[in-house]
Amino acid sequence: MTELDSAAASRLDAFREPSFCFYLPARFASAIGSSIVRAALAWQVYQLTGSALHLGFLGLVEFVPTLLLSLLAGAYADAHDRVRIVRITQTVALGVTLALFWTTAEQTATVATIYALVVVHSIAMAFEHPAASSILPTLVPRSVFPHAVTISSSVRNAGRLAGPAIFGFVAHSYDVAATYVVGAALTAVALAGYVFVRSKYGAPERRPPSLESVFEGLRFVRSRPAILGAMTLDMVAVIFGGAVALLPIYAEILELGPRGYGVLAASLDAGTILVGLTLIVLPPIRRAGRAMLIAVAGFGLATILFGISREFWLSVTAMVLAGMSDGLSMVARQMLIQLGTPDRLRGRVSSVNMLFISASNELGAAESGLLAAATSATFSVVFGGAVCLVALALAAVLVPALRDHDLANDDPEADADQNSA
Repeated sequence: MTELDSAAASRLDAFREPSFCFYLPARFASAIGSSIVRAALAWQVYQLTGSALHLGFLGLVEFVPTLLLSLLAGAYADAHDRVRIVRITQTVALGVTLALFWTTAEQTATVATIYALVVVHSIAMAFEHPAASSILPTLVPRSVFPHAVTISSSVRNAGRLAGPAIFGFVAHSYDVAATYVVGAALTAVALAGYVFVRSKYGAPERRPPSLESVFEGLRFVRSRPAILGAMTLDMVAVIFGGAVALLPIYAEILELGPRGYGVLAASLDAGTILVGLTLIVLPPIRRAGRAMLIAVAGFGLATILFGISREFWLSVTAMVLAGMSDGLSMVARQMLIQLGTPDRLRGRVSSVNMLFISASNELGAAESGLLAAATSATFSVVFGGAVCLVALALAAVLVPALRDHDLANDDPEADADQNSA
């Protein structure tokens, strides 16, 4: 019996680890707070400009710091205390959110001010993401990790679900400035939770970040076709299937107010929670690559459905289905990457993964906004869904290592040794 098989009987063993019990609510509060702020930013920028082009620029402003700093941040995470890095970056996020509240409440917020604060926040998140992603495998034993990552993903997605809905109701009842207060309070809760998190399993090699250490992570990813294929497929799918960036426009098309927009934005994460809860009670995923291919197919079809929908209930249904597909892809990708990577490289490999994810999210927002400005929101979304299906077909044919990957056969230490030889 493999470690993954034995984990099927240990679904709740992760909760025996005290740090995991603090990590979960911290991630939950952080996810709610950040998703409130993201929803508020998109809404505020669109209200200030009325421009799909500016929604695309918002994505670019978020992406550029990640592009420039992510790989260095991964090496930094492998060389320093990852929990401490997260505490520092959460403190910066708290400061930015309070600044957004102040400028909004004083009615001095401009698009330039918002972009400047987003740059500061994105710099902090470039360092936060690889550190936070690398913490979880050090909190629980390997045999428990498949269920720990499913639980963690579900909790984080629950936070992402709650955020837009909370934004909608708070903005409707009060104003946008009040939503930043709620976001700041939740970030403070996350920061408090991380105070009690301690790494227990795995002792990564500590050495100063360098260009060589950055390239070591890149070489490892390149040497693993399944990992590289999973990252690439997810990036392409989300870049071209980035309907979320156009939700303020679709709220206008569907004649929705802030509450309807919040429900629409939350629907995607509702789907990820549904699939996450299902995965918790099922045996651990072993064919992670196959699961990703199925997920991308569902995501592409759901995106096309959302693009052509002109009924609120159908749009919500499409977003839920897209969220279910995205949730399955997220869990499968995290298992494939974290179980297939030695701890001393997890920060750097996570930074490569986050570079792909940020490229997909932020460049996806830019692509959707720019294409919608040049054509229409409907064309942009439907075209993106079609590209997802084409990317899926190419990956299934060209990357057999991803299609046939079995997590039970992973030996990350051996792979790392071979990669460094």
